[in-house]
Amino acid sequence: MANGADDATVPDRTRGAVVAIGNFDGLHRGHQALFATVKDLSTRLGGAPAGAVTFEPHPVKVLAPQLAPPLILRDDEKVAGLAAAGLDVVYVVPFSPSLASLTPNEFCQRVLQDGLHVSGVVVGEGFKFGARAAGRFADLQACFGERAIEVASVREGGYVCSSSKIRELILQGHVEAAASLLGRRYHIEGEVVRGDGRGRTIGIPTANVESQRELLPRVGVYATQAVLDDGRIVSSVTNVGLRPTFQGEGVRVEAHLLDFTDDLYGHRLRLEFVARIRDERRFNGVASLTAQIHEDIAAARGLLAVPAGPDRAW
Repeated sequence: MANGADDATVPDRTRGAVVAIGNFDGLHRGHQALFATVKDLSTRLGGAPAGAVTFEPHPVKVLAPQLAPPLILRDDEKVAGLAAAGLDVVYVVPFSPSLASLTPNEFCQRVLQDGLHVSGVVVGEGFKFGARAAGRFADLQACFGERAIEVASVREGGYVCSSSKIRELILQGHVEAAASLLGRRYHIEGEVVRGDGRGRTIGIPTANVESQRELLPRVGVYATQAVLDDGRIVSSVTNVGLRPTFQGEGVRVEAHLLDFTDDLYGHRLRLEFVARIRDERRFNGVASLTAQIHEDIAAARGLLAVPAGPDRAW
């Protein structure tokens, strides 16, 4: 990984790189198509370094913070995922108002050519850049000629693979559809912290996961796969919500791991969302809540009779 966009930050071994350009939130199937095209162009150019150019923070967080979407990935996850994609170099360019003010031609020349010494670029269909998002693929072609490639949008299940569509699906609770666009299950990860301990009193202990994820699925109950920090995978039922039957503040993520009794406090837990079971709702009391949870557990056992997701590199 390399930061910045000036001559001093570009190692000799990565000069002349072919790069995909984008925000890459989610690193979904559409992004993977860009990386495959980068590697193909790299090979055709005699083994030029294959890389990516991305931006931090997300441009909308700088230009219109009140409209900034919740991100699918944390910045560190995105960089780790880009590295896991098999690229030779990842340039993380700080996004600022001054960068946003560059005309398309200035961005091509100052940032890509003079700053990063890029020799070719790959972008997704409809990619826009430069001041007022005026730049189009034709502007990249003017700078890079045949070494500029636009990749058609990837479609899965009738949807275009885009970060905005994935966010929409997750916010609606459609985690299965989101997984088809991502190419893996959506997950959250965090440390298991102490909650109220109420689940243990009714014989259904839960792990309260403290996640820094900006984007959470719609409140409700989900069948999930819990990945422990020692690599074990345990089927689970996860509630994302406000716990309406009891008093509590804020959204919580609580997972009950099936047939599991180990103490998880202080450990990190990754929860992969497999399917939505039901909406969150208020119950008349503990007895009715407990009965519903047992129904949720039975539903999860059926839904989770499938292999775990293969991609846990990051």
